[in-house]
Amino acid sequence: MIELLYLAASSFLLICVALFIALVFNGIERKLIARMQARIGPPIIQPFIDIKKLFMKENIVPDSAIPWLFNSMPAVALASSLIVLLYIPFAGMPALLQNYGDLILVLYVLLLPSLALAIGAFASGSSFAGIGAQREVVLMMSYEFVLSVVAISLAWLFSLCCPQANAFAFSTITSKPAWLLVGGAGFLGLILLFISSLAVMPAKAGKLPADIGEAKTEIAEGVLVEYSGRNLALLYMAQAVRVLAFASLIVALFLPWNLSSLIAIPEQLSMLADFLFFLVKVFMVMFASSIFVSAVTARLKVDQAARFYIIVVFLLSLLGLLLIGIDILM
Repeated sequence: MIELLYLAASSFLLICVALFIALVFNGIERKLIARMQARIGPPIIQPFIDIKKLFMKENIVPDSAIPWLFNSMPAVALASSLIVLLYIPFAGMPALLQNYGDLILVLYVLLLPSLALAIGAFASGSSFAGIGAQREVVLMMSYEFVLSVVAISLAWLFSLCCPQANAFAFSTITSKPAWLLVGGAGFLGLILLFISSLAVMPAKAGKLPADIGEAKTEIAEGVLVEYSGRNLALLYMAQAVRVLAFASLIVALFLPWNLSSLIAIPEQLSMLADFLFFLVKVFMVMFASSIFVSAVTARLKVDQAARFYIIVVFLLSLLGLLLIGIDILM
């Protein structure tokens, strides 16, 4: 009973901290993009201001909507985004639920926010939202192939190097960085898998150049067009947390080092140092894969985005898998 209460309290604390960090990072992202585009941009606390304002506004449900489905999907999107963080090593510490799920489960749960967004848009009865939902589903089907190849590649590598352990478990993946288990060809393969994972970030986060589900100038916010008030606030929070969760996943898979394991740090400061180092790694992943790309690129068309992920990024990840296989067999 005490263990269960401790797990519940730790999970609640982690969720609160992660939500705060996600919104702060979202504010920093908006500010940096504005600066890179020669604009002043909003203050860093703007996401908190927006969410407070949305919670004070009326929550409108369209007459053509399926009310219970329309209203429940924003909560599902936020909850599933937050739950992912309980299975991923966060802030340099083992995952709270590492004994109850692995990489496969995380990939499935990461599907839920996008799926909930599409279902909610379909349930609104709006033609604009329906078009956005169709685009979201097409994009989701395109990049999931890439994530599957990345997961299979790493699991194959760890299954041979750590045959007694669960190759899909984060405790196995973070115990020894994959870069130390391969030779030259495998190292190049991991670089390609890392690049492929970074390329998926804009689509996973709904950012340029892959924000085709919203496309403000084309379909008037698309999947979000009928949402307002509390529901829209939940969706904004879900998007911010989803970015943090996916960036944390990339860090866990490819950059699992803690600062205390690299340099000598007093034991009293090691936890704080690892936490700050983790935030730096997550933000650098976000900057490289989402912030900089969003600032300098234009939106892709639906067919362009699908071809990019199914052909270019998928083949890049397959090449990474092939190089890892060659390295293992050699």
